[in-house]
Amino acid sequence: MTSLDALPTVDWIVAAGVLGLLVGSFLNVVILRLPERLLHGWRREAEAILAEARGETESPAAPEPAADRPPGIVREPSHCPQCKHRLAARDNIPLLSWLLLRGRCRYCKAPISIQYPLVELLTGVLSAVTLWHFGANAQGAAAVVFTWVLIAASGIDLRTQLLPDQLTLPLLWLGLLLALAPVFVAPEQAILGAALGYLALWGVYWAFKLLTGKEGMGYGDFKLLAALGAWMGAWALLPIVLISSIVGALIGSLYLALSRKGHGVPIPFGPYLAIAGWIWLLAGTMLTHWYLGFFMHG
Repeated sequence: MTSLDALPTVDWIVAAGVLGLLVGSFLNVVILRLPERLLHGWRREAEAILAEARGETESPAAPEPAADRPPGIVREPSHCPQCKHRLAARDNIPLLSWLLLRGRCRYCKAPISIQYPLVELLTGVLSAVTLWHFGANAQGAAAVVFTWVLIAASGIDLRTQLLPDQLTLPLLWLGLLLALAPVFVAPEQAILGAALGYLALWGVYWAFKLLTGKEGMGYGDFKLLAALGAWMGAWALLPIVLISSIVGALIGSLYLALSRKGHGVPIPFGPYLAIAGWIWLLAGTMLTHWYLGFFMHG
């Protein structure tokens, strides 16, 4: 019987890519449905608080009609957002279905968002690259999960400017737990990285707000950088912030130029942190050696 360790590396890379395509299909569901469920829950909580403030606590609230609830993330089957037709299994094949349907719904011919194949393709490619870099081991498996969460968080932030605690906090705790092994960094580095990652952006947030009276970023950014610090340690925080700033400046300038929108348009920072964090997890050591070599021998 062939052991898992004996399988050729290329088999693991292909398997990671295929699994990434399948997971990418699920991440699309998370990106689209999780914000809806969060907003719905917050609205219900606000209504309950207002009702209590008005003294409307004697009779229980009427049950919420099922049609008013947003679809669940796991149980409810996929459907066309336009005609609401339930999609068949052949319509849910990652990447392939979108290509075969030429980007349109089989039933109502409405255009299907390019987000679906892009997220699936991105998840598949990055999963394969991540496993190729780390290998079929604990680091590789953890890094692939890390990649999936960053893709989902980035997609939600791009669409809604929200970074849900349901993604950032589990990523933070997983990073701290992995440090017990340790898988990437020692526990003291993970704890220090999580604390400093949160406090660094928290300080920037309040300094900017005191100076301008405006909010420059959200609390989700603090938690995401804290999670990245838990995975890669305190020493990774400064490079991650620098890389994210450079990536943000380039992509943000390009976006504003192409969209012809004013500079006052809010741009989410979470995706840039995610890009920088993923780059540093895979190439941080190489970039450090290059940086030191360039300045020491340049």
